[in-house]
Amino acid sequence: MSRQPRTEKITLADVALRAGVSPATVSKVLNGRNDVAASTREHVMDIVAELGYQPTTQRQDRPRKPAIVVVLDFVASPYAGTVLQEILAAATEAATDLLLRLPPHPSVGASPEAAREWIAQQRASGAIGMVELAVASPGAVLNAANEARLPVVMIDPIGMADSRVVTIGATNWAGARSAADHLIRFGHRRIGWIGGPLSSAPSAERFHGYRAALDAAALEPDPALIRHDAFTVEAGFRHGRELLSIEEPPTAVVAGNDEIAIGVLAAAKELGVEVPGGLSVTGCDDTPQAEWTAPGLTSVRQPLAGMGRMAVDTVLAMAKGSRPASRHLQLATALTVRDSTGPVPED
Repeated sequence: MSRQPRTEKITLADVALRAGVSPATVSKVLNGRNDVAASTREHVMDIVAELGYQPTTQRQDRPRKPAIVVVLDFVASPYAGTVLQEILAAATEAATDLLLRLPPHPSVGASPEAAREWIAQQRASGAIGMVELAVASPGAVLNAANEARLPVVMIDPIGMADSRVVTIGATNWAGARSAADHLIRFGHRRIGWIGGPLSSAPSAERFHGYRAALDAAALEPDPALIRHDAFTVEAGFRHGRELLSIEEPPTAVVAGNDEIAIGVLAAAKELGVEVPGGLSVTGCDDTPQAEWTAPGLTSVRQPLAGMGRMAVDTVLAMAKGSRPASRHLQLATALTVRDSTGPVPED
């Protein structure tokens, strides 16, 4: 079948007639509805391409403002709020809209066709790039984005680095090591670790930094003092209470983020353990709430605002055809010392 001339005004009815389906079916396909058989969907999209049909929402006489899709599955945390605020500021300065999305349903990641549809929907919304904030993106979605030439930047990705995307993070290993070194200089030898899941690249890097500090000081890590869980206050509270209740509790704890550390502080308060008199605690991220805990939380400052701005700048540059200097970008961390850390308790 030959393509109709571009000068003709192709309508949705023309597509339906050529495809041998109803206009309603064509509309469902174009709107990403899932109540259409896969074979029918593929056939209709072939006819759309053959005829050169342009939906009215995509016509050139109605230009759409460019947008960046931000994919995340939590908004309430100080970490996400700080990063998002700078993403919004940078996008606003660049006259670019933000579209917030939850991670695609697992069924999308399990189907290359569904992944292509999900990416096509983002493109239809004006997306010129995508920023993923601490989420794990299915391989099928990354493949579809790559096929559609939609640049993807991941901030603190859950999972290991992927050659199809640019990742932005902090020097997590060095930051956690500096926190553990700080405690070691105070004389602590039984130093616990409560971190996020090891499947998280930042969490794994921080844990290895903690281990490196112990190794350098010739301290044998006690497996009983090491816990991996979620980056939540609840996890910190639960594991903190457990660690402080064992026969030989730690005199210090390095937490994988500030929320875990705040949970540890709450557990210490419940059990009547003074901080830092009986227990020293460090966090990571140095979110605004770290300054307002009681006592103030010693924390590894992660450049959250800088990471958000760099993500926007990188996506916009890639959308214009620029290639990033590196696929894996890291910003420096620094230890902010407050009152939650002090000398090892006297026997």
